Amino acid sequence: AAGRTRPHSCRRASSSRLYFAFILLLLTLTPRVDSSWWYIGALGARVICDNIPGLVNKQRQLCQRHPDIMQSIGEGAKEWIRECQHQFRYHRWNCSTLDRDHTVFGRVMQRSSREAAFVYAISSAGVVYAITRACSQGELKTCNCDPLKRGRAKDSRGEFDWGGCSDNINYGIKFAKAFVDAKERTVKDARALMNLHNNRCGRTAVKRFMKLECKCHGVSGSCTLRTCWLAMSDFRKTGDYLRKKYNGAIEVTVNQDGTGFTVANKDFRKATKNDLVYFENSPDYCLMDKAAGSLGTAGRVCNKSSRGTDGCEVMCCGRGYDTTRVKRITKCECKFKWCCAVECKDCEEAVDIHTCKASKRAEWLDQT
Repeated sequence: AAGRTRPHSCRRASSSRLYFAFILLLLTLTPRVDSSWWYIGALGARVICDNIPGLVNKQRQLCQRHPDIMQSIGEGAKEWIRECQHQFRYHRWNCSTLDRDHTVFGRVMQRSSREAAFVYAISSAGVVYAITRACSQGELKTCNCDPLKRGRAKDSRGEFDWGGCSDNINYGIKFAKAFVDAKERTVKDARALMNLHNNRCGRTAVKRFMKLECKCHGVSGSCTLRTCWLAMSDFRKTGDYLRKKYNGAIEVTVNQDGTGFTVANKDFRKATKNDLVYFENSPDYCLMDKAAGSLGTAGRVCNKSSRGTDGCEVMCCGRGYDTTRVKRITKCECKFKWCCAVECKDCEEAVDIHTCKASKRAEWLDQT
């Protein structure tokens, strides 16, 4: 009996060796796309540190020590991704995310492009914003309102008393730096240097838009006495600012000692600490290209009358567009009715929707 079963076990062992050899070959030939802490946003309330792909040891330790902060970072991730998509809604690359993908953005982040520079900056800014807000709302154990904003102070309008709850922006920046930068500090290469620089740009952008808010005290609401506090502006301001920095991003190379940057084109000014920097030109994002992480623009809605990036000529890369007429219900003939309501009719209108055509060269639709 033993002699009869032996050939089967040999075949199973041989099959197992072939299977593992095949897996090893796949791992060797498949370009590596790192997982990222960005994926925390997709986990929602299920943030379990050991289950978050792509965390380095220091990030995992911070996660285990501060689960409440991780929850805030996860909520903040959804917010900064929405902001990224808002800023690029009329562009070929529109900050698309990939469902159930641990890298969140796919291979497009492998290229050291200005899009990568923007994503690293706004994600870092999003962490600062989320943690600082959670501090002020009393959701975190390790921080609350800014303890340094006490006593009297002075601005252009005169003296005031610190009161209320000033946003603890310095705590947000400190934790964001420790958590977000941890992965880049495990390696010493050009891309890590680029990411660290752009992360810092994002963190400082949030602080740039801190504003002084005050409440007046005195007879009949006069401002003889003021109580004031520092508050973050809406995150849209940070998004708008970083978008401008994206437009003016500077192409650089690493200097000889590997500690800083040299501008790639000598005719351009040097990059400052507030500039986004990148190493590689971006693809045109016109066609689907798996290797570049481009989803292409086929099927994207475009504006027929615009000459900008949302226009059909630019968005569709000269491939043309299809037009579909759809019916849309809108409120019309609204009247104010005493008291106190507004009554409107439902009106139907025909609207033309323009969408980019796919490439006629089918083999380009799925480049690998």
